[in-house]
Amino acid sequence: MAQKRRSRGPGPSQGGAAEEEEEEESAPSQPASQVQRSLQRLSPAQVEQKVSELVQFLLVKDQKKIPIKRADILKNVIKDYKSVYSEIINRAGRTLKQVFGLQLVEIDSKHHIYILISNLPRLEGENLKRDDSMAKLGLLTVILSFIFMKGNAVKESAVWEMLRRLRVDPGEKHDVFGDVKKLVIEEFVRQKYLEYNRMPHTDPPEFEFQWGARAAKETSKMQILHFIAKIQSKDPKAWITQYNEAAAEVVAVGGPVPGTSGDAGGASQGARRRNQ
Repeated sequence: MAQKRRSRGPGPSQGGAAEEEEEEESAPSQPASQVQRSLQRLSPAQVEQKVSELVQFLLVKDQKKIPIKRADILKNVIKDYKSVYSEIINRAGRTLKQVFGLQLVEIDSKHHIYILISNLPRLEGENLKRDDSMAKLGLLTVILSFIFMKGNAVKESAVWEMLRRLRVDPGEKHDVFGDVKKLVIEEFVRQKYLEYNRMPHTDPPEFEFQWGARAAKETSKMQILHFIAKIQSKDPKAWITQYNEAAAEVVAVGGPVPGTSGDAGGASQGARRRNQ
């Protein structure tokens, strides 16, 4: 006990372990009822702001491939919100999964060290490799998923509204993506992941997004559907129209007949054949 109290003193850490343990202890392990009472003392906007800050913090760390310590999360992001730490990190985890296809995984349970791993479908174009940005890949995958689920063509305004609901406002400079509209309309379109075309007979002009040629080569509708199903904890066949369309694509490229045990694997095999 005396050693623990001494470790709380100021000054740089020599070994780091004792200091980390003390910082970890500052993160309360409170029952759900206490967390809920703490939440009632905060406005929803305050909590959501912290969630957004944590998501940005985790994405930046992931871009540099730096393991993430819970002590750093508490010190740099959570700060005075320790009483609702569990709620903030749970919401941030859901956002990372739903928006970016990333899962927050604890790799060291003693010192509470985390990494982000990707649940995204296969997209391995040279442009994305050069960017080395999993966050951009996540944003692109969300847009491709939205287009597919909405019938393969979506109005530009609908895409922006969908991103706003995911707290990626195309009208504001984003900490990770910068100018979101420029990224989507210029970069993703130039790289042929998206097509951006004027809709006929619209005045004033309206535009729509569709899958680009590169997206169709590097992934498949079946892989995208399995990604969506995993996020929503559903069977891919819950979306009958989309599943049939994706299954027809698998068959067209030589995959197994949908409904067999090799169905999901067939999507990956089909995608690989398209890349050959």
